[in-house]
Amino acid sequence: MNELQKQVALYRALQNDWSRRTFLKKSFAGLGGIALSQFAGAKSLPQSLIQGEPHFPAKAKRVIHLCMAGGPSHLESFDPKPELNKLDGKAFPESFTKGQQLAQLQGRELIARGSFTGFKKYGKAGIEISDIFPHIGSVADDICVIRSMVTEQINHDPAHAFMNSGSILKGRPSMGSWLLYGLGSETQNLPGYVVMVSRGKDPDQPISARQWSAGFLPSKYQGVQFQSKGDAVHYVGNPEGVCQSTQRQVIEEVKRINGMLDKERYDPEIETRISQYEMAFRMQSSVPDLTDMKGEPQHILDMYGVKDPGDGSFASNCLLARRMLERGVRFVQLYHRGWDHHRAIEKNMPYSANLTDQASAALIKDLKQRGLLDDTLVIWGGEFGRTPMGQGDGRDHHIKAFSVWMAGAGIKGGHVHGATDELGYAAVEDVVSVHDLHATLLNRFGIDHERFTKKFQGLDYRLTGVEPSKVIKSILT
Repeated sequence: MNELQKQVALYRALQNDWSRRTFLKKSFAGLGGIALSQFAGAKSLPQSLIQGEPHFPAKAKRVIHLCMAGGPSHLESFDPKPELNKLDGKAFPESFTKGQQLAQLQGRELIARGSFTGFKKYGKAGIEISDIFPHIGSVADDICVIRSMVTEQINHDPAHAFMNSGSILKGRPSMGSWLLYGLGSETQNLPGYVVMVSRGKDPDQPISARQWSAGFLPSKYQGVQFQSKGDAVHYVGNPEGVCQSTQRQVIEEVKRINGMLDKERYDPEIETRISQYEMAFRMQSSVPDLTDMKGEPQHILDMYGVKDPGDGSFASNCLLARRMLERGVRFVQLYHRGWDHHRAIEKNMPYSANLTDQASAALIKDLKQRGLLDDTLVIWGGEFGRTPMGQGDGRDHHIKAFSVWMAGAGIKGGHVHGATDELGYAAVEDVVSVHDLHATLLNRFGIDHERFTKKFQGLDYRLTGVEPSKVIKSILT
């Protein structure tokens, strides 16, 4: 009898151990479980989404979130401020900042810093976009620029957490996990939620894995990080001497044993364990096919700016993301590290823009020409903005104003939403909170954010939190 057979025999023996103590324990748990299920009802599951059905007809099937990690300056990207340029080098008006939360500039003399870039009008609507983003300018008629974003967190990691989960507390699900939980995945051969990270040459802020955590949802809904360079998934192949048929037998036996345990007790992680073994097996063939970009025509590689597919660049990741979307991946996040420009912003921001501008625009063009943009939601932006006051030769973190843009899935193209004050310090018109952004994202998938809840520790949690939040209806077609 081998070790596996011994473990199975032991488990079966434990199953048949119907002692008085075991009977009382099982009876208590069973009756308690029945009473609890009657008390909780269906509230522990997403209302009207138990079978993956949305609350109303959806516009989107998938999301790609282009995360510019570090906080790109809105003043050198999508929010031109001529009045700030006039004030360059002079004292910043105290009336704007008195009593306000600042990051590293708190308590210092505040000096206005004008934009070092020019702006041009693009598209039929004449949207003003910075000179360092000419490729994004070329798709101006397909994107909606939101100039009135605000957030609550002024440091990187909690700001990323707030952007992803609507909370700074650990253990809260990310928006990608919420979507998978509510609607499921459209692929059985790849994870439904994939994350990739690229970076420039300079040191930058790290990205913690909690940003794509499933939190209190079952762990099968968490994001899976693919490597940007080399093998996308480590150890995806079988070790030497292990054939597919042998591995299949092992997986089937593990599945059978886990199934026995699943009948014994209620634990969502058992189901996760079963499904992830199956997923890992299928990924052995699906991942190599996904990452093999030899079939991509040269003009597509050139459009994205891909020099060497799989080289770890943002451009390569964008192309790979499009291939994921085609294969049914529900939610893709592409982080590009390198936007934390406290110093040398005139040198470093154009460098970061150069690494991301072309591929961001190419993704819009590629999705559009393939008929995928109509039901793919694209989001571009960072976790916060930068101050209109200088910090040496850079800018500090800023929470009262920043810009993002969105495209696809019924988002108005060639449109600008909201505005900041004349110096770009605070959003003052049609202000959009992070929770408003989340509510709008869920809306595109046919989900009413107020009805989409999960009971945890006796409370009904939702992505958009308890504070009032709204769908940005004016940006929808």
